Amino acid sequence: MTDKTKDKVQGEGDYESAKRYDRETREFVNSGKVDEAIGDAADQSPQEGRAAREDARSRAKEHDPEEKRDFDHAS
Repeated sequence: MTDKTKDKVQGEGDYESAKRYDRETREFVNSGKVDEAIGDAADQSPQEGRAAREDARSRAKEHDPEEKRDFDHAS
């Protein structure tokens, strides 16, 4: 492996992306905006929540119908 490819493991992700995600997540948590985000999500009506889930499903890649997902039983 060369020095350039050594730090860029691909597949489930790469080291640089993982570091960036960890850093940005820490910054968000430390920003004090978590409670605000929780409140925003809690303020959604059941209809808005269902619409958001349906929108997410429509954008999701097709999956094996035998695969059990968390949202399969949510409504």
